[in-house]
Amino acid sequence: MRIITKKTLFKFIEVHPEAKSPLERWLAIMKTEVFNNFQELRKSFPNADKVGHCTVFNVGGNKYRLIVAIHYNRQIIYIRQVLTHTEYNLNQWQEECKK
Repeated sequence: MRIITKKTLFKFIEVHPEAKSPLERWLAIMKTEVFNNFQELRKSFPNADKVGHCTVFNVGGNKYRLIVAIHYNRQIIYIRQVLTHTEYNLNQWQEECKK
């Protein structure tokens, strides 16, 4: 899959260097796998959740949340946000997933 706005990941890693390894693992899987729908994605990421138009991944042992929009028909992922667990719980990200 093609991943758009990887710089969002890199900016998050600058602030949270301990997130580098789990985010790089996620990135490597997403770049090499082909997922045709959410059910196929769940085979590799059983903890992924669908929230509106977004998919939310638990990353780094539940320390971080990666929020993306996936266009399965075009095999493109748009990275929306990377949040700490605390930031995620504020629920300020949910409005973007309604669009």
